[in-house]
Amino acid sequence: MRILHTSDWHIGRSFHGHATLDALRGVLEALVSQVRENAVDVVIVAGDVFDSAAPAAACYGLLTDTLRGLSDAGATVIVTSGNHDSAARLGFQSALLRDGIHVVTDPLSVGTPITVADADGPVHVYGIPFLEPALVRHLWPDADLRSQRSAIEHAMGLVRADLAARGGRSVAVAHCFAAGVDATPGVEREIRQGSLDVVPLAAFDGPDYVALGHIHGRQQLSETVRYAGAPLHYSFGEGDKPRGSWLVELDAEGFASARWLDLPVPRRLVTLRGTLDELLGDERFAAERDAWVCAQYTDATPQPDPMRRLQERFPFCATVVHTPEGVRGDDGLTYSRRVRRARSDAELVDAFLSHVRDGDGASPAEAEVVRDVIDERSLVEATA
Repeated sequence: MRILHTSDWHIGRSFHGHATLDALRGVLEALVSQVRENAVDVVIVAGDVFDSAAPAAACYGLLTDTLRGLSDAGATVIVTSGNHDSAARLGFQSALLRDGIHVVTDPLSVGTPITVADADGPVHVYGIPFLEPALVRHLWPDADLRSQRSAIEHAMGLVRADLAARGGRSVAVAHCFAAGVDATPGVEREIRQGSLDVVPLAAFDGPDYVALGHIHGRQQLSETVRYAGAPLHYSFGEGDKPRGSWLVELDAEGFASARWLDLPVPRRLVTLRGTLDELLGDERFAAERDAWVCAQYTDATPQPDPMRRLQERFPFCATVVHTPEGVRGDDGLTYSRRVRRARSDAELVDAFLSHVRDGDGASPAEAEVVRDVIDERSLVEATA
C-alpha cells in the first residue's frame, strides 16, 4: 500500500501581509498530480488544514477542490484536525463528503480506525484529532489529562488496545510536538509551554507508521515516525527547508520504505544582508529580484523609508530589519550619567545620540552641524 503523508496546509494564512491562497492552490494541485503519478492508495493530512478557526469562504473552496482532486486521483483521503483548525468547522460537512474522504475531528473516535484494504489485507488508520487537555478531559474522567503528552499517551493507549484486538497493519496520525524535533522559532506555536507538552517518542510505539503534523519542516524522528512539514513556506525561518511529502510504502509485514517527494516552491525566500546602499545597488543581489526578500541593512543608524526604497529594486521585499554592524559595546553608562558628564551643549547632544544609538555618538559631519547650530543660537542670544 502506498500512503502519501502531508500536513499543515494552513489554508488562509498570510505571509507578511500577502495572501497565499493562489500559491497554495498551485502547490496542492501539484500534490494531486503526485498522487496520480505514484498510484497512491491513501493520502493522510495530519492536521492544521486551515490556519484559523474561522476561515474565509475561499478557503473552503480550496479545501473542497483539493479533496475532490485527491479522491478523483484514486486515493482514500484521511484528514485530522490540528490546533489551528476549528474541529466543528472542519468536521461539520464530513457526513456529506463522498465515500473515501474521511475527516476526523471527534475526540471520541480515537481508537476507532478507518480501515483500508489492499492485496495484503487491511491497514487500520487511527486518526487522532488535536486534543486540548482542558477541553477533552471530561470525556475520559479516569485519565489524568494535564498536558499534550498525557493526552497523546492516553490516545495511543486506546489505539494499541484496539489494534491488539484487531491485528493487522496500522498507521497512527497525530498533531503535536514530539521529542527531538527542530522547531522553527515563531512559527509552530500554541502547543508547547515549557517541556510539559513535548510528547516522548516512545508514546508512538505500536503502529507500523506514525504520520505527524505541526512542525513545518521535514523531519524523521525514527524510521517510522516522521513529520512531512508544510507544503508552502510561511516564514523566512523556513526558507532553507524543502517542501514536499513522504511517500510511504507498506508491504505484507508492515513498514517497507519512505521516499521524499518534493513540491514546487512558487517563490524562493532569501535573506539579504548589507548596508542599504549595497542592497539597493550591489549587483550580487540582482538575481533576487523576483524572490521574497527579508532585507537586513547594517548601517549604523536607521535610514529613511527603507521599505519603499527596497521595494523599487525587490518588488517582493516583505520585511526590513535594521541590524547595525560595528556598534560599540555597552559602556555601562546610563543616560543620566552621560548627561551629567557633558561639559557643553555639543557634548550634551552627543550624549543623547550615543544613548539612542547604543554607543555611537555624532558622526564628524553631524558634529559639525551641531556646532554650527549651537554657534548660531549663541550669536542670536548675544545680540538679542
